[in-house]
Amino acid sequence: MATGQNRWNAGVLPYAEMGYYDADYVPKDTDILTAFRITPQPGVPPEEAGAAVAGESSTATWTVVWTDRLTAHEHYQAKCYQVDPVPGREGEYIAYIAYDIDLFEEGSIPNLTSSIIGNVFGFKALRALRLEDMRIPLPYVKTFHGPPHGIVMEREYLNKYGRPLLGATTKPKLGLSARNYGRVVYEALRGGLDFTKDDENINSQPFMRWRDRYLFAMEGVNRAMQQTGEIKGHYLNVTAASMEEMYERAEFAKELGSIVVMVDLTVGYTALHSMSNWARANGVLLHLHRAGHGTYTRQKSHGVSFRVIAKWCRLIGVDHIHAGTVVGKLEGDPAMVRGYYDTLRESLTPRDLSHGMYFEQDWGSMPAVMPVASGGIHAGQMHQLIDYLGEDVILQFGGGTIGHPMGIAAGATANRVATEAMIKARNEGKDFAAEGEDILAQAAKQCRELQAALDTWGDISFNYESTDTPDVVATPTA
Repeated sequence: MATGQNRWNAGVLPYAEMGYYDADYVPKDTDILTAFRITPQPGVPPEEAGAAVAGESSTATWTVVWTDRLTAHEHYQAKCYQVDPVPGREGEYIAYIAYDIDLFEEGSIPNLTSSIIGNVFGFKALRALRLEDMRIPLPYVKTFHGPPHGIVMEREYLNKYGRPLLGATTKPKLGLSARNYGRVVYEALRGGLDFTKDDENINSQPFMRWRDRYLFAMEGVNRAMQQTGEIKGHYLNVTAASMEEMYERAEFAKELGSIVVMVDLTVGYTALHSMSNWARANGVLLHLHRAGHGTYTRQKSHGVSFRVIAKWCRLIGVDHIHAGTVVGKLEGDPAMVRGYYDTLRESLTPRDLSHGMYFEQDWGSMPAVMPVASGGIHAGQMHQLIDYLGEDVILQFGGGTIGHPMGIAAGATANRVATEAMIKARNEGKDFAAEGEDILAQAAKQCRELQAALDTWGDISFNYESTDTPDVVATPTA
């Protein structure tokens, strides 16, 4: 670390010499901590690369500036305090960086993200950069409202306990008329599902304007509730080109009696903050579809891990978020997905490198987010889904409901019976993970809808030989 006169020499200095690398720094309880996977350019020492990330994401520029003398400069400098090699990944390192809490605006994810990831990902000194994890200190957590309702309050709204909630995405996503769309909603809900949903790309297209969809979808919801005596919901997507339009759609959904609205991650963090505030003020659940996340979360050496996105969205305040399935058609390593679910649901998550958790995270009293599993799942996987994901989850069967050979309602019934059979088996102490197929087969003897689902999809999986590198983590040296 540079000190004294060298710090103020004119010209260009390495970031480490400017004070952005300090192996002796001890993070404070109030510091925001990050774990960056860095791949330095050839010839760039990893400590200098880590210092460059710390500098460019806090106070530094490419040269010494005299105005540094006008501030408490060292107080505002981020500090790279540890750099560890990633086992089996030559040239990759985990750089641990600490930021003083004073660098960030209270209760603002746009400000936090502009600081942490706003400028460093195009930095020439790095071949690649990925934000793996972040520790948000409890004093900063307390500046956010968090979920408008949370898991406990949602179950009280719905009066549904002791089992996963069940949903389905209306299919086809695009092209149906409003009346036919409403028919899908009605059939799926009357068959036993708790929710149906719009998908990420159904907004207000020429074939079906949003107001018409809302009217017919809510007609289906209300008819299904009348027939079943259960509370039901349909995620009405309020995503639009402006906040004014989003508020208009959300208000109309509330007027129709909807208990839930939906928004896409693509609307941006500021819009999510605003919709969370609206949902809290109006007593409406807020469902978040993580549309677009794979563009920056999937690559293992560059981008942002989904566990970080999950933390940001819990702080912003959503009641649901899609978080992976392990089984199904979308990518999901079991250990990493477990880490995502813990991040959303637990009040305290320990440091656990096997789950990709680089830091302990204390959420205090912030409510939990309900994770959503969707994408290529069906009733024949129910034992695996509950084993991996637990009870506090929404299992969304789109094609696994609407593609049932006996019809949409039959597909919903198959999913509901499979769920209740697994929960009953677990409550009886059975090893439902190991005996799951036999439990489903026994339940299917009393339910022809489930039998047809098992006959149709029982052997289907989405296992491809992956060319992706494993989501490996560094073993710390200190």
